[in-house]
Amino acid sequence: MVRPADTTIDAWRVQRDIFRRMSGSQRVAMAVEMSDSARALTEAGIRHRHPDWTDMQVLDAMLERLLGAELARTVRMARLVPA
Repeated sequence: MVRPADTTIDAWRVQRDIFRRMSGSQRVAMAVEMSDSARALTEAGIRHRHPDWTDMQVLDAMLERLLGAELARTVRMARLVPA
């Protein structure tokens, strides 16, 4: 486990010890929660900057940020093809 550059050595040791005491399922649950929070913050930022955008435009912007322009374009195109 590598210490983040913005974390003191003492804080990092405490954090590392807490993580080591957590079960695998606790660590996965924490990772999912952090991912959900990051996604919600990203969406809120997009909506704040573009209050007039539709839900689909916000989703497209989210996809581009998460996947990169090329893969987001592929996803958008796949959405247009009937199943």
